[in-house]
Amino acid sequence: MPIPGHHDAWWRDAVIYQVYPRSFADGDGDGVGDLAGLLTRLPYLASLGVDGVWITPFQPSPQVDQGYDVSDYCGVDPLFGTLEQFDYVLDAAHTSGLRVLLDVVPNHCSDQHPLFRAAIAAAPGSPERAMFHLEDGPDGDTPPNNWRSVFGGPAWTRVDPTSATDLQWYLHLFSPAQPDWNWRNPAVGDYFEGVLRFWFDRGVDGVRVDVAHALFKADGLPDTTGTGSVVDGLRSNPQVSDQEEVHGVYRRWRRVADSYTPGRVLVGEVNLDPHRAARYTRHDELHQAFAFTFAKLGWDPEAWARVGTELEAGRREHGAPPTWALENHDIVRTVTRFGGGTRGTARARAGLLAVLGLPGGAYLYQGQELGLPEVEVPPDARQDPMWVRGGVSRDGARIPLPWTVAPEGSFGFSPAHAEPPWLPTPAAWGSHSVEANEHDVGSSLHLVRTALRVRKELAERGVLSPDDGGTWRVDDGGLLICERSARFLVAVAMGEEPVRLPEGDVVLASLPLTFGGLLPPDAAAWVVRR
Repeated sequence: MPIPGHHDAWWRDAVIYQVYPRSFADGDGDGVGDLAGLLTRLPYLASLGVDGVWITPFQPSPQVDQGYDVSDYCGVDPLFGTLEQFDYVLDAAHTSGLRVLLDVVPNHCSDQHPLFRAAIAAAPGSPERAMFHLEDGPDGDTPPNNWRSVFGGPAWTRVDPTSATDLQWYLHLFSPAQPDWNWRNPAVGDYFEGVLRFWFDRGVDGVRVDVAHALFKADGLPDTTGTGSVVDGLRSNPQVSDQEEVHGVYRRWRRVADSYTPGRVLVGEVNLDPHRAARYTRHDELHQAFAFTFAKLGWDPEAWARVGTELEAGRREHGAPPTWALENHDIVRTVTRFGGGTRGTARARAGLLAVLGLPGGAYLYQGQELGLPEVEVPPDARQDPMWVRGGVSRDGARIPLPWTVAPEGSFGFSPAHAEPPWLPTPAAWGSHSVEANEHDVGSSLHLVRTALRVRKELAERGVLSPDDGGTWRVDDGGLLICERSARFLVAVAMGEEPVRLPEGDVVLASLPLTFGGLLPPDAAAWVVRR
C-alpha cells in the first residue's frame, strides 16, 4: 500500500534517488544487480534522507538496451528476481518511508514483445501490424523515409529481407531490437492505460516516462533534414518528437493517476528546451519533467543562470517546479564532466549541494553521493548498444556500485566468490566505496546526509517552501546566485578566486570558508538571511 498520511503534492520538493538495478547490488551472486540486492540496501537509502527511489527497468527484456527493450510491461525479468520480490521491495520501501517510482517505456518495446511478434507474423494492413509503424518502402532496398536511429544507422529495418511480396519496414528510433509503437492507433493508448493501472494497483507511487516527448511521429512520416545522430539524439529530427498530439496521452494518464488515493505521480523524460519541456507539466498533464538542459551543463555560471531563468519562466507559466538533476545513467558523471581530478571532485560536490538547495524537486543518481568518476571501460567489455552502432558508450556511468573497501565480491557489490560483475570495476574502486565514505566526515556522502537533514529542518521552519521560485544572477568573480526566497539563497563560486557571499548565515558549504569568510573557488553554500 502507498505510504499513509503523506500529502498528495509530496513530489513538488521531493529528493529521489535513482537506482540502476543491474549496477546497484547483486543479491544472488551472478554478477548482475537485482531486487534481492536492492532489498538488502534499502536501509542505506533510508539513511540518506531521500524521499523515494526511482528504479530503472527490471521488467522482462532480452536486455539488448539494458532493459529499455521491454518484452512484458507487467512482470519482472528473472535476471532481477520475481514479481513477489518486487512486492517485498515495495512494502519494505514504504515501511522505511520511501516512495517508489518505476520506469515505463511507451515509445518502443522489444522485438520479442508478443504484440510485435504477432505483427511480424500477420499480413500487411492487418490490425496486428497497425500497433507499430510498419510501412511500405518503394522497393526492397529503400526504407520509407530518411530517418536515422539515435543509436546510429537507419531508423528502419525490413520485416523480411528475403520476401518478394512483403516490402514493409518497421520503425525503430533506437536499436532494431526496439520497434516503435504506433500511438496514432487508439489500441496502443488502451494497452498502456492497462500497464499503468497494473503497477498503480500494486501500490507503486508513480512512474518515470521514458522518451516522453517522442511517442507521436509527424503524420505521413515525411523526410527530415536533420541527422538524428547519437550526438544530438532526437532533437535534430523534428518529425519524431514534440508532436502536439502527445499531450493528449498525458492528459489521459493524469486522469488515471489522479483517480487513485493518494494520487500517483508522472515524471517525464522530456529532452527539449525548457520552454517546450514546460508545456508537458501543465496542470492536467505530467507532474514533473526533468530539466535536461540543466543536467547537461558544464561549469559555466552564465549558462547556469540562463537555463535557471528559463526553467523559472516555465514554472511561472505552468505552475510545476523544476526537477533538478546533474547525473543519470545516460550522462557522463559530474566529477569527470566538470574537469576530473581534485578540481572535478570539488565541483561535483558543489553541484550536488546546489541541486539540493534549488527550488523544486531533485534527483540523485546512484553513486553521485560517493563522488564516483566516469570509468573508461575497455572496448571489449562495453555493453551499450550505442557503442556497438554509434561509437558512443554510456557504460562508464553504469559501473557496479562499490560498497566496501576490500575487493571481495567486486567491492561488496556481490556476495563473496560471486561471478564477475557485468561491467568490470576499477582496481581502486574501493577508495570510492560507501564504507570509505562512511569513515570520512568530509566525504560527499556526509555532505548529502547533512544537506537533506538541513533541507528538512529549513522547510519545517518555513524558510523553504515547495512553492519557492528562483531568481538567478552572476555576481563579480563568477559567483552564481539563485535567490530561492527572501530568506534563502544558493551560491556557487565558479570563478578562479575566493568570493564574498551575500549577507546572511552560511548554514552549509561544500568546502570550508577561508579565514576571511570567503567562499573558495569550486564550492557552493546555502545562505539563510535573518
